[in-house]
Amino acid sequence: MEKTPSQAAIVFEEEQLSYEQLNENANRLAHWLGDLGVGAEDLVGVCMERSPEMVIALLAVLKAGAAYVPIDPAYPRQRLALMLEDANVKALLTQQHLESILPDIEAEVVRVDRHQLESSNYCRSNPLSSAQPGNLAYVIYTSGSTGVPKGVMNTHQGICNRLLWMQDAYRLTESDRVLQKTPFSFDVSVWEFFWPLMTGACLVLAEPEGHRDCAYLVKLITAQHITTVHFVPSMLQMFLEDPGVEHCTSLKRVICSGEALSFAVQQRFFERLSAELHNLYGPTEAAVDVTSWRCDPDSKQPIVPIGQPIANTQIYLLDGNLQVVPIGVSGELHIGGVGLARGYLNRPKLFRLGYRASCT
Repeated sequence: MEKTPSQAAIVFEEEQLSYEQLNENANRLAHWLGDLGVGAEDLVGVCMERSPEMVIALLAVLKAGAAYVPIDPAYPRQRLALMLEDANVKALLTQQHLESILPDIEAEVVRVDRHQLESSNYCRSNPLSSAQPGNLAYVIYTSGSTGVPKGVMNTHQGICNRLLWMQDAYRLTESDRVLQKTPFSFDVSVWEFFWPLMTGACLVLAEPEGHRDCAYLVKLITAQHITTVHFVPSMLQMFLEDPGVEHCTSLKRVICSGEALSFAVQQRFFERLSAELHNLYGPTEAAVDVTSWRCDPDSKQPIVPIGQPIANTQIYLLDGNLQVVPIGVSGELHIGGVGLARGYLNRPKLFRLGYRASCT
């Protein structure tokens, strides 16, 4: 932010914020949160639609030394109430038009308005933070498909490791433009927000709900010269069949995760686009992704691998007795390393020192 203060940090529809404007607004909000007593290990809810104000809010929470909890306003009111009660947030950041959907809470509710921030008396300089590598950076709730949604506690150390690995692997530059379209209640959004901002690239925000519309995404990618974008494989499959996808010539790399990437979708990708395709895997219980694979357009393998562990991550395939299984034998995938989450919020007994998932 200090190296390129005048360069565009965020583009949203007709709006644009420079790195200097983004940083100063986030600083003002961070100082505001500090006056409310927010600091390290505190949780701050963020219930906002995708917008420059959302990015300001997320950055401000981290600058205040706290951890953000994404509260998707599209969720049913009952789920919003459950998450806010479970997280016991110290403050809740929102937008004026969303205040009516919020359940009653005891925490301070702060309306984030960029123009109000710019005219406020709060300090625009970088605040001092007491956060340490092991402190929480964000808490994202699981879907609850196997029971009650659980808040996964991820640390600064874990997400910093993940972002630094990504930069080493893909080398984003100031000329890159990254599309942010993943709902912020999913952890892929974390790298979509912060990877471009840590490298001086431009973060282009899709309109709310725009991530569901392939025709809109094709137009946005083309008009904004997007170089980097993420898709879950099922959405990528639909995107590749849009008649205008050949115009997305600015794309350098497409990242896939969240579902199994099929060989057929991989083949179709290389038929339709001249870009790199990367297949990543990772659960919410780790800092986004733990393995990575660069897809080969000439590959004849019928299965697309999830790849090798990323930096400072260990992957093991074990049987029920925690013994390594032979090659070709089904087992459970166990994850270790600095990217592993600290546990489930308020549910320490449900989390072990390693995370495991069924794998063949």
